Amino acid sequence: MPSIESNKVILQWEESDNFLSEQRNSFYLNLGKRVLDILITLGVIIFVLSWLFPIISLFVFLDSRGPIFFLQPRTGHKGTTFYCIKFRTMYQGKPTAEFKQTSSNDSRVTKVGRFLRRTNLDELPQFINVLFGSMSIVGPRPHAVQHDAFHWASPTYRTRYSIKPGITGLAQVRGARGETDVDQKMEHRVRYDLFYARRQSFSLDARIFFQTITTMIKGDKNAW
Repeated sequence: MPSIESNKVILQWEESDNFLSEQRNSFYLNLGKRVLDILITLGVIIFVLSWLFPIISLFVFLDSRGPIFFLQPRTGHKGTTFYCIKFRTMYQGKPTAEFKQTSSNDSRVTKVGRFLRRTNLDELPQFINVLFGSMSIVGPRPHAVQHDAFHWASPTYRTRYSIKPGITGLAQVRGARGETDVDQKMEHRVRYDLFYARRQSFSLDARIFFQTITTMIKGDKNAW
């Protein structure tokens, strides 16, 4: 169960929470995936982000006041907390302890932010998270810690964090993303995450990676 300490949500994890008995042991899962994460990330940083970052940063800066990047505490592998890096897509308001998911036509989202969200370009800084090991390129999407606290009592829900979270995942390419304003939406996403956790492989990761690129080009109607 989550607890509150000094206004921070603490998510408790027990090794018994790992129920992925069907997860296969392979060279790819033990070492290959991490090596590919690093190689792909370095390639993206050198050949794409080196010139795209300054352009996006300029548009974010000109669009509204506030920092270029947004750092949010999110849940990582086995319930650990890390700061997920994104381009800022919302107007900067007063700090508040209340957590609120982004909804359709949310007035907090800037004009540039809507384009970045629809094309997933706001997620590009998370390659830095991948480089430092708190995320993988493909895996269950990490949720805000405050969001996870609402569902943490469920062992099935906690199991999605038995593996490292990703920039993109099976749930995202299948359309299970965006606001989870009803329990059924979250349950649908978790089913995709657990299926991926048990079946993850090089071929599945490759399909998810390239489907994500296709979605970025076309635009995602579920991205707000």
